[in-house]
Amino acid sequence: MNIQFIQLSSNPQSTLTAYSLDTTKRMKNISTRPAVLILPGGGYYYTSDREAEPVAMAYLSEGYHAFILRYSVGEDKGFEDSFRDAEEALAYVRNHASEFGVDPERIAVVGFSAGGHLAASLGTMGTFRPRALILGYPCILSTLEDVLAFPVPSLEERVDGNTPPSFLFSTFEDRIVPVEHTLEFMRALSRAGVPFESHIFQHGVHGLSLGKPLSSAGQRSMIDDDFSQWFQLSISWLHRLMGDFPLDRE
Repeated sequence: MNIQFIQLSSNPQSTLTAYSLDTTKRMKNISTRPAVLILPGGGYYYTSDREAEPVAMAYLSEGYHAFILRYSVGEDKGFEDSFRDAEEALAYVRNHASEFGVDPERIAVVGFSAGGHLAASLGTMGTFRPRALILGYPCILSTLEDVLAFPVPSLEERVDGNTPPSFLFSTFEDRIVPVEHTLEFMRALSRAGVPFESHIFQHGVHGLSLGKPLSSAGQRSMIDDDFSQWFQLSISWLHRLMGDFPLDRE
């Protein structure tokens, strides 16, 4: 595996970390791989470590290249700064796909909480849209002034026929980003005729990430075995949407 750290021109303090798996002669059925661009949450105040490398490692274990974007955050920034970073990061992965061994037509964006808002922004407002969206307990509505670092657009109003197929997961018990955010985005996708899959788990606090001890930062409240199933469900969904690695012999 190769790891590269890429500075964005839109903001030198924002970085894109690329984790690219090796291609070997012993695995002739894999010439290019799908990729995920991961946007951690953090209320646009910071980018969560718990929703960054642990998530990248999980997708790497399934054969995906993974990219983590540390986008512009803080009260001295605005949504336009974060969105500019996200657009540049997605364009960079697409434009350098051959260097990384990425299939440019199979790039999914994975976002959590505020990072889910940013991911959904790429899928509804982006110059180039990803092939798929995976949104974990995403902020969607513009009604979270007390939670986010700066005002954001309400994205259920931006869904159109070009919004990519989406996989959403959240919990009924989330008190920071209520489940209505996920439900409103689902309704908007349905109205636009955009395919989606959604899993709303009854139990679980906000910010569960993978729901496992390795992503919990030692907090018992961040571990939930039922919620952790979202990851394998997302892999199954991606395989149905974008295909699995080809089998060329018995």
